[in-house]
Amino acid sequence: MTKAEKVQFVIDTLEKIYPNTPIPLNHKDPYTLLIAVLLSAQSTDKKVNQITPLLFEKANNPYEMIKLSIDEIREIIKPVGLSPMKSKGIHGLSKILIEKHNGKVPKSYKELEELPSVGHKTAAVVLSQAFGIPAFPVDTHIHRLMYRWNLSNGKNVVQTEKDAKRLFPRELWNRLHLQIIYYGREYSPARGWDIEKDIITKTIGRKSVIESNKKTKKS
Repeated sequence: MTKAEKVQFVIDTLEKIYPNTPIPLNHKDPYTLLIAVLLSAQSTDKKVNQITPLLFEKANNPYEMIKLSIDEIREIIKPVGLSPMKSKGIHGLSKILIEKHNGKVPKSYKELEELPSVGHKTAAVVLSQAFGIPAFPVDTHIHRLMYRWNLSNGKNVVQTEKDAKRLFPRELWNRLHLQIIYYGREYSPARGWDIEKDIITKTIGRKSVIESNKKTKKS
């Protein structure tokens, strides 16, 4: 199989399994999505979706958020982890949005990454999922699968993102980003991985990775 054929196999397989790709983090606008994505760092979507209703009940826009103290925000978001850093980030970015952007979430990497606690991946998720701007956010699932599928060298997420953008059509980036995440969680997890269920890796993956998985299951 050529690399182009592998890429097409990934696209076709994911489209069959996941014709619908709902955004896993509950939100109602770009601001609430930004906050939800920020909270999801080193946490789970399930946990974030349990906490955001409590936070957004008190403040679902930057004007209301800065009325809360950092400690009040921290107390609400404690269950998602890293609450000291995240509470400062939420309060700080809300203030900047009001002062520099009329309370609106900006639509560029540069402006988003200037906000406290907003890194490249968070910015990419907001651009793709809130505004429909083509981006390819790379999380742990995408990084792992791009390596398993022999479509990236696995050195770092920066290289993985470059490879994903180079290999996959731009108009599919936003959709594929979600499809790969869903696939990684269901068929190709980091732990408890069954290669027999992982049709994509079984068909196009690295032989070394596949053999390593089989040996692990035998032992």
